[in-house]
Amino acid sequence: MRKRFEQQNELDAQLIPDVKIDGKSRHELPQLLAGLQYIFVTPYLNEVVFEILEKKVLGGKKATGRLGMSLWEILVLGTMRLNLDADYDTVYDLANHHQVVRGILGVHTRQVFGEGKYYELQTLKDNIALLDEKTLKEISEVVVKAGHQLKKNESEENIELNLKADTYAVESTIHFPTDINLLWDCNRKCLDTIGLILKHTTLPGWRKHKHWHKIIKRVYRRTANIHQKKGKGYKERLKKAAEKYLQRSRELSQRVEQSYKELLPLALADIQLGALLKALSYYHEMLEKHIGLVERRIIKGEIIPHEEKVFSIFEPHVEWIQKGKHNKKVELGHNTLITTDQFQFIVDHEVLVGQGDKAQPIALAKRVKERFSEGYALNSISFDRGFFSALAKKALQEDFEHVVMPKKGKKTPQQEAEESAKTFVALRKKHSAVESNINELEHSGANRVPDKGLDGFKKYVALGVLSYNLKRLGKLVMEQGLLETVVRPGKMSRAA
Repeated sequence: MRKRFEQQNELDAQLIPDVKIDGKSRHELPQLLAGLQYIFVTPYLNEVVFEILEKKVLGGKKATGRLGMSLWEILVLGTMRLNLDADYDTVYDLANHHQVVRGILGVHTRQVFGEGKYYELQTLKDNIALLDEKTLKEISEVVVKAGHQLKKNESEENIELNLKADTYAVESTIHFPTDINLLWDCNRKCLDTIGLILKHTTLPGWRKHKHWHKIIKRVYRRTANIHQKKGKGYKERLKKAAEKYLQRSRELSQRVEQSYKELLPLALADIQLGALLKALSYYHEMLEKHIGLVERRIIKGEIIPHEEKVFSIFEPHVEWIQKGKHNKKVELGHNTLITTDQFQFIVDHEVLVGQGDKAQPIALAKRVKERFSEGYALNSISFDRGFFSALAKKALQEDFEHVVMPKKGKKTPQQEAEESAKTFVALRKKHSAVESNINELEHSGANRVPDKGLDGFKKYVALGVLSYNLKRLGKLVMEQGLLETVVRPGKMSRAA
């Protein structure tokens, strides 16, 4: 059972609206905490955000059972993790020992009658993971609209939005792939899984499974060293080493397949064994695939088509990203489309899986129109050359007054005149601000994703965008002096 938020009953507990925040600090944490505090003390925002959280976390569950972490604590801890680009150990330390953070969490006491709530590391991991991409996007939209209201002039009937969109690569936390080291990953994970199965049940023929690990690693290292250092007779030596490597890998594959068939009937009555066999089946499938890839490339001399390659057996969804810029840097992850406005808020983001830039403008315009229709006027939207599509440009011109989408290559006289117009040039010059927003977003954790799976990848990026927008909101709140609790250090009470 979870609740929105329930203040501790201790007499010395500090209320969230009373928590003092350092208004002089240039660190990103006070800005985030100010944004969170503003949401908590503003009744309308508080209600909307908690309704979104309840729909996701409490949806379809009974209001009975053991009391779990409150929805407010989940939101604060999750956004703090991304805002600081921190690991769970840092979040654990801050949640238990940082007075202002604990104050915003609503668990800080003055330690007269008790020390307050203590968070276990595993508790943090389990609860922060409850928020999904859709929920985070909905909360982010609420935060952005709250920021727009703070920037809106009283004389304006509608808020004019001037949008800028661009993509950047968000990387996954994996090692650089080659077919040789991926084959080693498959071998070792098969053996590791066999080791876990042996702890759970008896399995004949695997008494020396640790020795198998040493044998295969030896032939892998020999093959990898030749492949890396090259030298005289490189191709012949590599081919000879790869044949031994493949021979050992095939032997292991046959043994794994035989053991899998023997254990399969037992898995029906044992959930844990079933989970281990599912993992073993996946790693064995990857092992067979990479045996074939290494044989085709090194032994037979084939060129492997790009679509047949897998860049990680742990994160098979990742893509090979190499943008056409001077350094030709290779990044392994997914391109992410970021759309910002003139107030530096991220109004939309989308993780692109197997999609190019040119396919994005129409879908982006549809999302923006759905979210920002009432009380908004869509004035302009700008892209770089990589997004150009005559069809998309025509479609966007129906919703936006100005569409800045420069054309690659030779232009017609009409296009030259359009791109030389004063408004077009001014908006195009302002487009570079999105690069600054992306850089700040990367510093909010959305540059390299440590979470597993495609869903975890998307969720992590969405949490980064929400943290970024909350920090932007907090900065506005601090600049406009909307919270009395944001004070200069000399004026802060000792209790804070």
